[in-house]
Amino acid sequence: MSLTQVFLGLGSNVERERHLRAGLDALDSFLVDLRCSAVFESQPVGIKSGPFFNFVVSALTDLPLMELDRRLKHIEADNGRYAPDRRGLPLDIDVLLYGDLVGNFDGLILPRAEILKNAFVLWPLSLIAPDRLHPGAGLSFAALWRDAQIDQVLAPVAFEWRGQPLTAAHLL
Repeated sequence: MSLTQVFLGLGSNVERERHLRAGLDALDSFLVDLRCSAVFESQPVGIKSGPFFNFVVSALTDLPLMELDRRLKHIEADNGRYAPDRRGLPLDIDVLLYGDLVGNFDGLILPRAEILKNAFVLWPLSLIAPDRLHPGAGLSFAALWRDAQIDQVLAPVAFEWRGQPLTAAHLL
């Protein structure tokens, strides 16, 4: 069975370290060659809440797109995303790219529009896959980040998963 490269955006503003590590552990149980960008703190966009930690994951999967999305929703649910009494956003995992797919797939629009709108998505993508081309824009993520005029402040943060730092020291 062939493998497809996927890029996922992860974010949390509730017990950020705990939920993001739990999300990574869950993803690592069924994705191959999991790689993480640096982790950034950002102010919320579109909701009133405390600051988020955000980063991007690259991995390979043999799952069809909708099965991958279903599993991501289960991971979010396991971390309290859909609890009726939740405050904030414990864990958000979005499919940013699934191979080079472009279009609307049962309501899942790829590539995800937030890539070009939010610094907390584009900067991590430019770090983890600088030469990869955005399937819609046709430009590399490094070029898109270099030319971006997004009015959002990001701060790289120290973050470890399984004893390994995700954010390079030169960014801190």
